[in-house]
Amino acid sequence: MLIGRLAQLTIRRSIHVSSKLTQSMTIDGNTILAESLKKQGVEYVFGIVGIPVIETSLAFQSVGLKFIGMRNEQAACYAAQAIGYLTGKPGVCLAVSGPGLLHCIGGMANAQVNCWPLVVIAGSCPEDHEGIGGFQEWPQVDSSRLYCKYTARPPSARLIPLHVERAVRLASVGRPGVSYLDMPGTLLMSQVEEDKVQLDFYSADPVKLGHPDPALVSQAAELLSRAERPLVIVGKGAGHARAENEITKLIENTKLPFLPTPMGKGVVPDESQYCVSSARTQALLKADVILLLGARLNWMLHFGQVPRFAPDVKVIQVDISPEEFHNSIKSELPVHADIKPFTAALINKLAEKKFSLQPTNNNWWQTLREKQKANAEFFEAQANDKSVPLNYFAVFKTVQATISRDSIIVSEGANTMDIGRGILLNNKPRHRLDAGTFGTMGVGPGFAIAAALWCRDYAPNKRVICVEGDSAFGFSGMEIETMVRYRLPIIIIIVNNNGIYGGFDKETMQELQSAGDLTQCIPPTSLGTEVRYEKMMEMFGEAGHFCRTVEEIEVAVKKAITVTDRPSIINIAISPQSNRKPQAFNWLTESKL
Repeated sequence: MLIGRLAQLTIRRSIHVSSKLTQSMTIDGNTILAESLKKQGVEYVFGIVGIPVIETSLAFQSVGLKFIGMRNEQAACYAAQAIGYLTGKPGVCLAVSGPGLLHCIGGMANAQVNCWPLVVIAGSCPEDHEGIGGFQEWPQVDSSRLYCKYTARPPSARLIPLHVERAVRLASVGRPGVSYLDMPGTLLMSQVEEDKVQLDFYSADPVKLGHPDPALVSQAAELLSRAERPLVIVGKGAGHARAENEITKLIENTKLPFLPTPMGKGVVPDESQYCVSSARTQALLKADVILLLGARLNWMLHFGQVPRFAPDVKVIQVDISPEEFHNSIKSELPVHADIKPFTAALINKLAEKKFSLQPTNNNWWQTLREKQKANAEFFEAQANDKSVPLNYFAVFKTVQATISRDSIIVSEGANTMDIGRGILLNNKPRHRLDAGTFGTMGVGPGFAIAAALWCRDYAPNKRVICVEGDSAFGFSGMEIETMVRYRLPIIIIIVNNNGIYGGFDKETMQELQSAGDLTQCIPPTSLGTEVRYEKMMEMFGEAGHFCRTVEEIEVAVKKAITVTDRPSIINIAISPQSNRKPQAFNWLTESKL
């Protein structure tokens, strides 16, 4: 039956003979949808097929779209949004009706909160079955509205191109986000006359960058030049804006200290002498003027509030979305503009003032350097401790020393992600993908698949390193089969501490398991001890790597780097009690209520 469907799709346009013996070309909804996406510049589609979108996926391939079949709709949605962030053009997630779409909701919410461009398309119950208990019937358009910028069900196949154009455009412009298109089976299979379908429904010119008010640029330059303790915070919005050249020039010209947010890493190289990530707490607490570029004052930056920030701090907030201004504090200077033209204009204004901090004789820089030195001493002591079981710092120092500096780092997990952020460096923009603003677990394998596809097509000598906590890996671990099927050379490193935040060693777990009712005795944060995740590679006739020592990690990573046609799994057993450096404040700012 499937071969018959393939044959039908090979001849996508049929000839309809009317009673008057006139002929007109007809085209079905699947082909209209595929052609429309292609004409809007979409390149990648991730998904899981079934009724009613099997023919849809085949139509996508027939017009040249790259279709990647995944194992879970959430992972497909994560991959589609990551490819959107990496390329600047929305990826598409294709799902079946009902449960298929509902499985995408977590990914849609993540993309919307993360501000990444994504288009989700789901098949749905045939329209003539609605209201009478159709197969997988669900109010899909209504269910998606909370998680999207745009939701629609085209009323006819003829209007599919209009809604595709709008979905792609709205997912991309302004603050990026999610569009959802609902495609009933009856709509996908319907036939319409081709000359009545506007397949070339307009592709608008790219939206021109929003330039800042020159007066606001002058005020920003004045605030920064008069500040005693200025700080620049670079967010992932700067990466999405492709503003790395301008921001790097700003930092190098002015020698301002800068602090990247997790996915703002690499917009200016982490190895820059002006990066103060290792003195993050001190920089936030003492800065008197902060220039905020593409970052939001949400939980990740402690809302810009005391006690993590100075009570009198002045914030210059540059954002494409004016709705973001004054959300948690009153910004001293809100600037509605794209980051690139604002930064370019600011460089010129500060140059006119001949403004530049000199780290060698500036009190602010000396304060930051002292804190960096103290934190570096703690890090070195931990990282040089090679005793077994290993700690996080020793693991990450070994990995960092073995991989290329321009690798794309995908990371998720609690301590795995947080500690690794300070040690696994990024010197290029959009080269770190992690749980992000929504703190979503399970994103890693999907993000890594998208990154590996991007590398294959645009940067073939680059590698993807997917660093997972053992708990995080459990969410989407079966996507390893997707990586094998598409021959993606992703290096998966599982930092295994037997739990969520931390677990127990084998002896303690055995004692717990013998103490009585397991549902009462096993703590909710604990997982199995030294689970041999690397043996998943044996399902595909390959061997993984299990490591306990620094030397074993070095050998495993070096060997994995030589593999270019399949993934590798490196499972590293560490101490269940290993933790981050003690903090002056709780890492998550507590509610004041």
